[in-house]
Amino acid sequence: MPLPKAELHLHIEGTLEPELAFALAARNGVELPYKDTEELRRAYLFQDLQSFLDLYYGLMAVLHTEDDFAELAEAYLARAAGQGVRHAEIFFDPQAHTARGVELGTVVEGLGRALDRSEERHGISTRLIMCFLRDESAESAMETLAAAKPYLHRITAVGLDSAEAGHPPSKFREVYEAAAALGLRRVAHAGEEGPPAYIAEALDVLGVERIDHGLRCMEDPRLVERLVRERVPLTLCPLSNVRLRAVDTLEDHPLARMMTAGLLCTVNSDDPAYFGGYVGDTFHAVREALGLDEERLRELARNSFAAAFLDDDEPRRARLIAEVEAYDFETERPE
Repeated sequence: MPLPKAELHLHIEGTLEPELAFALAARNGVELPYKDTEELRRAYLFQDLQSFLDLYYGLMAVLHTEDDFAELAEAYLARAAGQGVRHAEIFFDPQAHTARGVELGTVVEGLGRALDRSEERHGISTRLIMCFLRDESAESAMETLAAAKPYLHRITAVGLDSAEAGHPPSKFREVYEAAAALGLRRVAHAGEEGPPAYIAEALDVLGVERIDHGLRCMEDPRLVERLVRERVPLTLCPLSNVRLRAVDTLEDHPLARMMTAGLLCTVNSDDPAYFGGYVGDTFHAVREALGLDEERLRELARNSFAAAFLDDDEPRRARLIAEVEAYDFETERPE
């Protein structure tokens, strides 16, 4: 039985496995520029964040209908359940779909069909986080927020993702203020390829409650002190960091040092179809590469539930944390 955990940094489009991509392409009459799934998998050798994003957005062309989005989310949830996930907060990128002529409602309602059944089918509670593409304009983000108003009953929070360099958080001040006025929670990617200053800016200008990635905080001791003092959760994605060359090898990842410094770290899979592992795989990988003991793994799992947007269901949060505390690693089987 795997260690219970929450996943807080997961892009649903990044769970599109090659087999499902080809199946949806066939269903929707989309011709992919790869002869088979093996050739597509070989295309997952990225040079940097931008080369990954080019493939990532290109493959979204296979997603057209509510059924497609429901099938994508259902496939993720089934995999996640097998890796111990009990709560998942799922990012989606509406602008990447509306730019292709897919209506926002198609995306949200399709994902929602799978999420509505998730707790019953998989034992996973869910939240949906709508991300703005930071390399698009602030005006486009504001238009997206306005278009999402009929679907806010399905959306818990807003986020900020895609290419970070040259797109500071302050660019999106107004849309985050508008999201806060609508009662939405706020997170943002910061400090992955962008500088530590982007982390502080996301906190001070956007009012975010969690930092997605944030590993470059370690370059600024005063920022680390602040993050520790304010108990700001960081949703780290070690396998992603290696594949996108934010760190050279998993053994070089600062996760262990960050935990020792007192930072509230969580471990997540980011875009698992592309980066070589889902969240349970990531726990195993960092355990081996960084020599994390059982109590460190327990701390990561506990943090994941503590950092989750479960304020409306505190009894569930308490039950899940109690499961983590009572977990016997001797019962663990390969995930």
